[in-house]
Amino acid sequence: MSRTAGRHFLQIPGPTNVPDRILRAIDRPTIDHRGPDFGALGRRLFAGLKPVFKCSGPVIVYPASGTGAWEAALVNTLSPGDRVLMSETGHFATLWRGLAEKLGLKPDFLPGDWRHGADAEAIAARLGEDKAHEIRAVCVVHNETSTGCTSDIAAVRKAIDEAGHPALLMVDTISSLASIDYRHDEWGVDVTVAGSQKGLMLPPGLSFNAVSEKALDAHRTAGLPRAYWDWTAMLKANETGYFPHTPATNLLYGLAEAIDMLQEEGLDRVFARHDRHAEATRRAVGAWGLEVLCLDPDRYSSSLTAVLMPEGESADRFRRIVLDAFDMSLGSGLGKLADRVFRIGHLGDFNDLSLAGTLAGVEMGLALAGVPHEKGGTQAAMDYLAEEARAAVKETA
Repeated sequence: MSRTAGRHFLQIPGPTNVPDRILRAIDRPTIDHRGPDFGALGRRLFAGLKPVFKCSGPVIVYPASGTGAWEAALVNTLSPGDRVLMSETGHFATLWRGLAEKLGLKPDFLPGDWRHGADAEAIAARLGEDKAHEIRAVCVVHNETSTGCTSDIAAVRKAIDEAGHPALLMVDTISSLASIDYRHDEWGVDVTVAGSQKGLMLPPGLSFNAVSEKALDAHRTAGLPRAYWDWTAMLKANETGYFPHTPATNLLYGLAEAIDMLQEEGLDRVFARHDRHAEATRRAVGAWGLEVLCLDPDRYSSSLTAVLMPEGESADRFRRIVLDAFDMSLGSGLGKLADRVFRIGHLGDFNDLSLAGTLAGVEMGLALAGVPHEKGGTQAAMDYLAEEARAAVKETA
């Protein structure tokens, strides 16, 4: 196989490019996970994660993908046959519903068009109909990775409160944590689900549950079987910085480095950077004469942009051409969006020049693939980025 010069542009919406600092941290020798040095590392991590989630309660870390964190959230708080209210915002919301069904839960799945976030009014209406309070949890994906649409979690919380409903609020932040502003405590979230391979800039392999006191109360009476995912065993060991099983030690080294990097940049600046890159990408898409999948400008994702292909054009063929010609991976369409969209990831350790290169590759790929479009999208994005850079320079002068 011949070598391709330069770095591969991994512009899917996760896993994201892993920074050198984190790779170097992961490369350290593994230590005794029962020894004092590991306990110090664990205590540092459990404290450092709280500002990232903006929570005061515990954050539980599993050696798992985000799917594991989905399951942990459900089995630790619910019982067989419980009803859960979920919103069809895209492919990953659909997968979470499927997992709930396999666990013996009964999802009420509010239909959606995959072009908007969760409908808080529909959630309020369904909860209002549930006079017996049989719905035990409301599960929402904050940033739907398949569509590039976010959901207004504060509005969902308000809907639950105004309905006077006791349901738990569970939120998937797998592609939004450390990329888009998220507030576990302020928004009254009971279980936040997250993964390591996106905004946290790590390889896949760690997942998270941030947990409220209300969720812990539900945990004490929950009846679904659990062993590996059990919060009780995890929290007891975590008190002293340890785990009840063998942890992913080297990934935890990387997590400590990632927390340091987020603190050094500052979360507000991290969010502003992601907002800037998302806006630049949308300007490019508009200049190309293509369509962003998300139809609600208030709910545009800052982690990724899903782009609709013109009628009759294959997104998968276009992506293959971009990969072969420019060594760049773009996200595929998932579920009912298969072959209809491509997704540009602009999250994690990512800067203006990385985005400019990404958009140049997309624009050249559109031309190579013969996809109908207008020229100048990359330039439109660069003009916006340059203007933003000018404003930043003036502020610091």
